[in-house]
Amino acid sequence: MSQNGTRFHIGRLARETGRSVHTIRWYEAQGLMPGVTRDPGGRRVYTHPHIGWLLFLDRLRYAGMTVREMRRYASLAAQGKKTIRQRLALLEAHHARTVAHIAELETALRFVERKQAYYQKWLADDRRPGDFEVGERPTPPRAARATVP
Repeated sequence: MSQNGTRFHIGRLARETGRSVHTIRWYEAQGLMPGVTRDPGGRRVYTHPHIGWLLFLDRLRYAGMTVREMRRYASLAAQGKKTIRQRLALLEAHHARTVAHIAELETALRFVERKQAYYQKWLADDRRPGDFEVGERPTPPRAARATVP
């Protein structure tokens, strides 16, 4: 049997992905695990593509995609090829938000580095080096900005 045809239960999926059984069940309850079937005993049955799917969801979540957006993506994916353009649009919008967030993080990192240098100079000279200039104005928090449905 090919790797894609291998069927297994939730314990193995948890081991293969590093997720807890509880987390996997939560993902399923949220509508994020398409294609889960049950064996005659009522236990969930997964296949190798579920491993990749969970890892993909992790990447989306790590990059800031909301559960609502992931649910929308999963729903579109379950509909097959006819939704490719919609999935692509969703990923493109998410990509743009992620790039913007990375730019915000880089700005914040530059601020922290400047503050570190300020303190290092203060310690080295044993006197305050003057007022610390904050510099760039921060952007509003991500939650305050509009999101794409």
